[in-house]
Amino acid sequence: MSENPRHIAHFDLDSFFVSVEILNDPSLKGKAVLVGGSERGVVAACSYEARKFGIHSAMPMKTAMKLCPNAIVVKGTRGEYTRYSRMVTDIIADKVPVYEKASIDEFYIDLTGMDKFFGVSNYTQQLRETITKETGLPISFGLSTSKLVSKMATNEAKPNGWLEIPAGKEKDFLWPLAVEKIPGVGKQTEVQLKKMSLHTIADIAATPFQEMEKHFGKWGISLWNKSFGRDDNPVENFNEQKSISRETTFNEDSTDLVFLHQQLVWLTEKAAYDLRMENKLCGCLTIKIRYTGFDTTSRQETIDYTALDDQLIMKAKDVLSKLLQKGRPVRLLGVRFSQLIPVTMQMSLFEKAEEKMQLFKAVDTIKDKYGNQMITKAVNTSGPSSNKKS
Repeated sequence: MSENPRHIAHFDLDSFFVSVEILNDPSLKGKAVLVGGSERGVVAACSYEARKFGIHSAMPMKTAMKLCPNAIVVKGTRGEYTRYSRMVTDIIADKVPVYEKASIDEFYIDLTGMDKFFGVSNYTQQLRETITKETGLPISFGLSTSKLVSKMATNEAKPNGWLEIPAGKEKDFLWPLAVEKIPGVGKQTEVQLKKMSLHTIADIAATPFQEMEKHFGKWGISLWNKSFGRDDNPVENFNEQKSISRETTFNEDSTDLVFLHQQLVWLTEKAAYDLRMENKLCGCLTIKIRYTGFDTTSRQETIDYTALDDQLIMKAKDVLSKLLQKGRPVRLLGVRFSQLIPVTMQMSLFEKAEEKMQLFKAVDTIKDKYGNQMITKAVNTSGPSSNKKS
């Protein structure tokens, strides 16, 4: 163990979608609540009261209603989830030196070095209290020397609790836990491990890593290292996360609004495809325009987290209309997505409930197989007209 161990906190908003719905409708508190679409859809999120009936995320809504006929189904509002997520993000950004927004409701915070000025444990508890006080949302956290152990500690602390694993006590915490508690261990891996009589994390630790590699390959070595709490992955500063952009320079400068909208749609589709290929959602959209004479201007606006073409195109057109100086010849047009966060299962299910993400994923599959020009929107049938893309 290092003489100066890291201090990594993992914060996770408890049953986030449901908690937001309860804030907006307090009558839902203490009841079995399901967030999702119609009976043909799936459960995107459920309250702890609903979980007592065996209901879980990704379960068909029809099945969930059979398990709990009195459950209250709410459609959900992505805009509200985005708004509350940003509220929590702003609080964390104001209070800590380095944080990573791992999803819409999940954060890693590197507090290493702050023990010289504050008690890290007390500071983290105060941060949790501040978030709850200012937003009304319940939130749990784990605190340890690594992202892995902190995330597992958070899972054990839920709902609405916290758990600290001091340096050197990782094995004491991990080894009694069941193998399925390790992040990334799905049902299939769980079954395989139990067939090998590996039921607890201690069982994995006691197994020669060569044996784990034999059965699971590189994943087996990773599991063996995880069983000892080994994880050096850094907290990646959210403000430095990469963006995704597409731009095109026209063969001839243009003032044609139909043509410019056509190109905007094409660029947004391309960037949205890249976004989904990286399994990300974006929370900020920027439009860039370069006029004749290389005078360049841009405008950015925050948006509800999404990776859906229709929503991104609608917002891109709105931003362009505010930015564009009509009648002035345009040389270059660009679209950039930033504030990227990974797609969680809940967000994916929520978008699928609107039956759009499935459609765009199907289109992506066809584009992967036959090329990006195979499918395009009617507004964009003439394709790009440019001599440079990036």
